[in-house]
Amino acid sequence: MNQIIGDLIPLAVGIAVSPVPIIAAIIMLMSSRARATSLGFLAGWLLGIAAATVAFVLLGSVIPTVDADAAHPIAGTITLVLGIGLVVLAVRQWRSRPADGEEAQLPAWMGRIDTMTGMKAAGLGFLLAAVNPKNLLLAASAGIAVSTSAVGVTVPLVVFVVVAASSVAGPVIASLAAPRAVAGPLQGLRAWLVTHNAAIMTVVLLTIGVVVIGKGLGNF
Repeated sequence: MNQIIGDLIPLAVGIAVSPVPIIAAIIMLMSSRARATSLGFLAGWLLGIAAATVAFVLLGSVIPTVDADAAHPIAGTITLVLGIGLVVLAVRQWRSRPADGEEAQLPAWMGRIDTMTGMKAAGLGFLLAAVNPKNLLLAASAGIAVSTSAVGVTVPLVVFVVVAASSVAGPVIASLAAPRAVAGPLQGLRAWLVTHNAAIMTVVLLTIGVVVIGKGLGNF
């Protein structure tokens, strides 16, 4: 159990440090509908992570079971491809970074957050969690790891989802509990994430991608 959870935590952290959903949550917390949109967004984010991971757990369950000490070529190949995909995304992220002196641009939909309802925010959270290519690769890596392990699915899956959602859940819970106390720090965090978005994601994707490639090679 400890080994599979240890394997999942870096993947979950890779989802958790995604700057865009954190920035979106902070903007929602500063909007006129802070409670409805932020809670809706958090619910959609949680559901999206869980849905994507469970889908890959189910897909991974069709991989033939072999002796624990034997090679796992199918799982190894899939894991290797996922790791390479993460490295490719890291390169693309770095190449898309703003030029020196150029201001980082946020997605256009962030300008419409003030007009969102709780349901629309939930849908946005789900899409950002479940459809984002980077999250899909990380969820796929987690799902394959869980489905091919010798332990139960429930506990590792819950740990993965909780850790992956923590970066959005933290600001939402803190702001709703003490809005005035955290307003300044959240604004500072938002500005920092906007400025360093590309660098953060490049380092995270490259690091996790190399780790996943190593685990894939270890299955041969």
